[in-house]
Formats: sequence, structure tokens, C-alpha cells
Amino acid sequence: MDKGKIYVAGIGPGSQQDITPAVEKAISLSDVVIGYKYYFSFIRSLTKEGTACIDSGMRKERERAEMAFAYAEQGKTVCVISSGDAGIYGMAPLVWEMKREKESPVEIEVLPGISAFQKAASLLGAPIGHDFCVISLSDLMTPWEKIEKRIEAAAAADFVTAVYNPKSEGRYWQLYRLKELFLKERAGTTPVGYVRQAGRPEQEVKLTVLADFNPEEVDMFTVLLIGNSQSYTWQEKMITPRGYYASDPLAEKERTDFCTLGEAEPKERTGESSHLKPGQEIMIRSFRTIASELKYPSIPLDRKWVLLHTIHTTADFEMENLFYADEGAVETIYRALSSGKVRTIITDVTMAAAGIRKGALERLGLEVKCYLSDPRIADLADRMKITRTQAGVRLAVEEHPDALFVFGNAPTALMELCALMRKGKAHPLGVVGAPVGFVNVRESKYMLKSFVGVPKVIIEGRKGGSNLAATIVNAMLCLDDAENLLPGRDL
Repeated sequence: MDKGKIYVAGIGPGSQQDITPAVEKAISLSDVVIGYKYYFSFIRSLTKEGTACIDSGMRKERERAEMAFAYAEQGKTVCVISSGDAGIYGMAPLVWEMKREKESPVEIEVLPGISAFQKAASLLGAPIGHDFCVISLSDLMTPWEKIEKRIEAAAAADFVTAVYNPKSEGRYWQLYRLKELFLKERAGTTPVGYVRQAGRPEQEVKLTVLADFNPEEVDMFTVLLIGNSQSYTWQEKMITPRGYYASDPLAEKERTDFCTLGEAEPKERTGESSHLKPGQEIMIRSFRTIASELKYPSIPLDRKWVLLHTIHTTADFEMENLFYADEGAVETIYRALSSGKVRTIITDVTMAAAGIRKGALERLGLEVKCYLSDPRIADLADRMKITRTQAGVRLAVEEHPDALFVFGNAPTALMELCALMRKGKAHPLGVVGAPVGFVNVRESKYMLKSFVGVPKVIIEGRKGGSNLAATIVNAMLCLDDAENLLPGRDL
């Protein structure tokens, strides 16, 4: 029996007018078309009478390839379809790998299609006129750590960057992390365009800038395009010049400088030195030493106050790079706690609770609770197959959904809170995210960062710890001493 043939064809982003003539011909010649059923609506009119259209379901790529070879080895002509271009996150590599694995004599022909990022680019204007790259945020096949390295490389190299698979129901924080990484390398005024359902009836086209880009407006059917340092917008279009008009003022537009405000030198409170507590004078001298050695001293006072405490606790100036606080977060949390609007602080572990100064809690009328010792925890953890700290967070959210939540040990507990916030079950005053370790630690902090409406203080990376989490809370509870640089009131 003659061996059949497999076409691996990209059918474009979704409109029949974007299907190439070569792909149309291949479909019309095929005895069998294999693909995800959603795509059949775009190509069924191109099939000949009697052609079998076989759906293998989502995430069944290997099964599709297996079926293609099974039919082709019966002498049939088979067309395996992918949306966009079959060679870009499509079926072509898998079919070729399977041919090699099987040592199959079946002929393979790959037919390119218009990729979703190309269609999106045409709708946005001309955003990929210079060097560009394409990155998928899906971590089903690629570890997130590797994806993050690729994002950092693309941002640093000034590539125009197309982003595939930016978001899904269970994968929401990665796009926030991508935005954060790009803002380290690109101005907030960098154009960003995104197209949902490109080429389909539901098509939506939006244009914004990096600083204002809202990941919540994006879903799994969206392609994102981030401009390079020369990209600009004009007449509601996004353009990346190649350099033909280098003297054009649009191509050499000014970029906004992002800088922080400084404040005056620390002041001594009149007559205060005679009433210092034992050890407080040493602490004050330490703080002034730390303040004089900061690489970036001109930051808002509330953030600087907490940063000084973290460096004092760890003797580690790397905290300057690891410490993160939302604008106004420390001030917001302090005002809510000191006014009595919120009276409860929840910690993930007892060590973090023990480190929060009792004098400050009594002075402000606050309570600290850790649910690890709650008799309900063991049963809940066993029944739900979760960690004890996760179970503690679930109980805490039921009883104190608006508390200040503090994490110094368990990333699973922080991830649990993020899941509950995502479901609208938790509405914390704020969150201190400082879990420590090697598994899911950074990811838990990325998740937390995605909640833009929740005031938060985070120790980035793998570092953290209960002592550091408690230090951050202690700093916030005495924020009114910051202007005079007088730490240690509650020693």
C-alpha cells in the first residue's frame, strides 16, 4: 500500500481571508483533517465531500499526531491544522519528532500560516518594524524560572516583544511579573498593544503604555505586543521605526524620567535623649549609620523607615534591592491600625507573632493571632490535603477577612491567601510577604504582587523569614517616629 502524506498547516488567526492559498489547497486535497474542534468552523467550507474532521480535544497534541500517522500509514492524505502558524507553538515540531521516533516513511509537508502576533501587529499599526522576539508565558512545558530569564533577556536587549499565552484561569500572576521586569528596563511610556481574538468576530484592539497596562484586561485569547525604546504611538497606531527617519523628532522622543522624592536630614526630638530606653540609643546610632550608607536614599519616608528596619535586622544592604512596598502602603496600613479601623494581625507561624513587639500592640490596642495552634487545624489540613499553614489561613480569613496578614515562613500559606483574594473571600487591610526558602517562595511573592489594590510590603526573591516579617510590622507600628529617626520606642 502506498504511504499517505501529512500536511501540517497553519490556518491563520481565525478569519478565512487570512488562510493562505497553499493551505486552502492542502485542506481541499485531504481525506482527513485533524485538529481542535474550535478550528473546524474556519475551514469546513474548504474540505471536499466525505472528508473526516477529527477532534482530539484541547491539550491532546500527541494524540493528534498519533492519529495523523495512523491514517497516513493507511495511504490517506491527512491535514493537521494549527491556528496561526503551525511552526510557532504549533503542531509542526511534534509531527517531525514523531516521524523521527517512528522512523516513518510518511511524507511530511509544513505549510506556514499567518501567526497571531503578525495579525495583531497589523491591527495595531507597525509595532514589529525592528528586531523582535516571541515569548510564551505558559509553563506547562517550560519551567517558570527559564521563562523569566527569557523575559529579562528580551527586556534588556530592547526587543519588541510579542507575548503568547499571557494568562489563563489558573495562571494570572505571571503577566504582572512580566510587566514588573519590563519596567526595570523600559520607560513607563513604552507603547503596549494587545489584541483579543485577532481576525475573529469578537476582535478587540487596545493601545496603552507600559505603566498603565492592566493585566486584568487580558485573557488566554489575547496577544500582547510591547514596544522597544524607539516605539511610539501616532494617530492611535503603534509604530516601531527601522531608522529611515532617524532625525524625525517622533523617533527620538523624550522619555519620562522616573525619580523619587527625598526628604530632609533626620531631626532629633527635643529633650528625647534623656528618656531613651536601654539599647535605644545604640539602635538610633545604627539607624543613622545605615541611612548614611544607603545607595538610594531619596525614597519616600514611610518606605525608607521600614527599609532601615530590615537592614538593621539582617545587617544586609542587599535589602535595598529586595525590599518592595507599594506607594503609600506603609502609611495606609499604619493609619488603619493606629486608628482602630482594623485591630487584628494574622501571622503564618508563631515565631512571626512572637517577634511583634508587645508594647506596640498594647499601645495601639491590637491583637496578633496565629492559627497554627488552633485545635481545628489538624483535622482541616488532613481533610483537605493541605498544609497546616494553609489551613490556618483559611480559618483566619473566615474570622478576620480584613486583617493585616503577615507571612515570614510559609509560601503555601501566602499562595492560599492569594487564592482566597482572587475568589473574593479575603479583603485584607494589607499583606507583608516575606516567606523564605527554595520552593514556590518567589512565585508566591509574584502572586501577591498581582493584587494591585492591596497594600503590600514584600521581601523579594528567596530571602525572608519570621524575624524579618515581624521587623516590618514593628516598623509600621511606630511610623510616627520616622520623621525624627527615633527607632526602638517599643523595646
